[in-house]
Amino acid sequence: MIESGPPRRHRRPGPGGLVRLSPVILTVVIASLAYTTPPDLAFSRLLPAAPALAAAMWPVLPTVLLGTVCLLLMIGLSLVFPDLGTWWTAAGIIAVTVAAAYGSHVRLQRERTLFQVRLVADAAQQVVLSPMPHRLGNIEIESLYLAAAAEARIGGDFYEVVDTPYGIRLLIGDVRGKGLPAVGAAATIVNAFREAAYDETDMVDIARRLDASSTRYNAAFPLDGAMERFATALLVQIPHEGRRIDILNCGHPPPMLLHRRTLRVLESATPSPLISLAELVGDHYNVDTYDFAPGDLLLLYTDGIAEARARDGEFFPLAAWMLRQPPTPPRELLTALHRDLLRYRRGSLDDDVAALAVRLCEP
Repeated sequence: MIESGPPRRHRRPGPGGLVRLSPVILTVVIASLAYTTPPDLAFSRLLPAAPALAAAMWPVLPTVLLGTVCLLLMIGLSLVFPDLGTWWTAAGIIAVTVAAAYGSHVRLQRERTLFQVRLVADAAQQVVLSPMPHRLGNIEIESLYLAAAAEARIGGDFYEVVDTPYGIRLLIGDVRGKGLPAVGAAATIVNAFREAAYDETDMVDIARRLDASSTRYNAAFPLDGAMERFATALLVQIPHEGRRIDILNCGHPPPMLLHRRTLRVLESATPSPLISLAELVGDHYNVDTYDFAPGDLLLLYTDGIAEARARDGEFFPLAAWMLRQPPTPPRELLTALHRDLLRYRRGSLDDDVAALAVRLCEP
C-alpha cells in the first residue's frame, strides 16, 4: 500500500538540532549583549525568554536547569553592573522558569496521549486496511490511501481484496464522514465483505450482506442528529483466468478501464442502492460485465480523487490524467497519482482518498 506519510529514514544532523539548541543559543546571545553593551540598554531583562522558549521543546529538568543558568548569569551581571535592577529580573526568571516547567510537563503529557492515539489509529488501519498481496495469479494489484485527517491516518474510505474459489474479489467504498468517527462503519463493511466474499457465489448476495451488516451497525451506534450514515461501495469480481470483470456499483464513482490507449469509464446502466439504504429504496442490485484483456489497467477510486478541487474550483481531471499516463505497472501509476493529486491540491486534502489499480498480465 502506498501511504500518505513519507518513508522512514535515519535521522541526520540538520536544522532540527539547531532548533532544539535555540534556547541555549538565545541565552548566550542575551548574556553576551548584556556584558558588552551599556547597562541602560538592559538586555539582561530578556533572559526569562530562554526558559520560556525551552518549555516548547525540552523536558522539565533541562528547562529548570536552563532557568537556573539564566539566574546565575543575572547574578554575575549584577556584580559587573550594580545598578542593573537585578532582583526584579531575577524574580522574573524564577517565575518564568516555574511556569515553563509546568508548561513542559503539560506538553509532554499531551504528546504521550497523541502517541497513544496514533497507536490506536495504526491498529485500526490494520483492521480496516490490512496489507494485501501485490499479485494474485496473473493479476497485479496496488493500493493507495491518503487520509484527510492527518492525525488519524485513517478515515471513512476503505478497500479490500480477497482471492476466493469464485475469482479475485475487490471492494472499495466510502463511508459518509471523515476521520476516526467513520472507522467503525468502514470496519463493519470490510469485515462483512471478508466473510461474504468466501461464502457467497453471487455478488448480489455479497452486497445484501454488506447492507445488512451496515444497517445493524448503524442501529447499534446511531449518529447524533437526524442524519443517516451510509456508504458507497464498488464490488468487482475477476475470474482467475481473467478475460472479463463483473462490477456491482452501489452509488460509487465508476471505475476506469485503460485498454491500450483507450479509456473507458465503466458507468452502470442501473446503479444499485447505497450500502445501508436498501430498506428505503429497495434491494435491486445490478451486475455489469466488461471485457478485461491482458495489459488492461483498471482503476478503482473514491470521490476524494474525483472531487478534488484546485484553488480555482476546477476538479482534478482524472480521465484526462489517465490518458496521459504511459503503459506502467499499477504501483508506478498510483505513485504518480499520489504525487500529482497532492500537487494539484497544494499539499492538502479536503476528503479521504483511496484507490486500487489492477492490471491483467499475460498468462
